[in-house]
Amino acid sequence: MSLGGKHLFGSIEDTRVTFVEKKITAERVEFLKKLLEHNGFEVLIQEEKRKSEEEPQLYTLGVTDMVFNPTIWVYQRKLKTFDGHKVTPDYWNQRAENTPPQYWKTPKDQ
Repeated sequence: MSLGGKHLFGSIEDTRVTFVEKKITAERVEFLKKLLEHNGFEVLIQEEKRKSEEEPQLYTLGVTDMVFNPTIWVYQRKLKTFDGHKVTPDYWNQRAENTPPQYWKTPKDQ
């Protein structure tokens, strides 16, 4: 699940949450948990049920802020990285660690 635009919500344990991502790896959980907690969100994590022990363990991650929508927060540049820069879609998706101020590349940037 990546930045899709829909505002998905439900429950983790007995707490209402906005789902950030579902069926993600432990490494992805760790990255998002640290990033979201750094930005002031309370994060809840739930293990997904596996059909067999051979399948990798996946997780669902949510935040208790019911108005949080990851797509809006990333594209409106409301989230901050650990060094104070704005989170970009590539940073969110762990494709890049740099966070340029523009969404697009100009011919001189390529």
